[in-house]
Amino acid sequence: MSEEQKQPVFGIEKIYVKDISLEIPNAPQIFLEQGSPTISVEVHTNAQQLDEGVFEAVLTVTVTSKVENDKTVFLVEAAQAGIFRISNVPQEDIEPLLGIACPNILYPYVREVIADMVVRAGFPPVVLQPMNFENVYQQQKLMQSAQQPATTH
Repeated sequence: MSEEQKQPVFGIEKIYVKDISLEIPNAPQIFLEQGSPTISVEVHTNAQQLDEGVFEAVLTVTVTSKVENDKTVFLVEAAQAGIFRISNVPQEDIEPLLGIACPNILYPYVREVIADMVVRAGFPPVVLQPMNFENVYQQQKLMQSAQQPATTH
C-alpha cells in the first residue's frame, strides 16, 4: 500500500434535509396572544453505516415555543443529514467523528432551516445558540453506560 492510500480520509459526500415539520396548532388565534413566549430546544444525533467507509449522520433539532398559559405557539423539527466518507481511521475514532465532527458540520445548516421555517410561519426568527457537540457526545456516552448494567441482567 502506498502512503497516500493509508492517509485518513474524512469527507462530505452530501448534506441534505432528511425530514422537516412545522406545527402551529393554535393558529390563527395564537397570533393574537400577548406576552413573550418561552423557547425550548431538543437536540438528538444519530449515525449509521451505509456502506464500507460511508456513513450517514443525522442531527435532529426540535424547537417548541409556548406562551405563559402553556399554549403552544409553534413546534418546528428539522432532521439535517449528511453522508460522510470515513476511511483509514481507527475503529475507536469513527464513533467520535460521527458524534462530534459530523454534528458540528451539520449544525449551521439546521440552524438556517429552523430560522427560515419559523420566519415563514410568521414569527420572529429563532437564532439557535452555538452548541458544544463534544459535551453532547460525552453526555450520551454517560447515559449509555448508566443504562448498560440494567440491561445485562
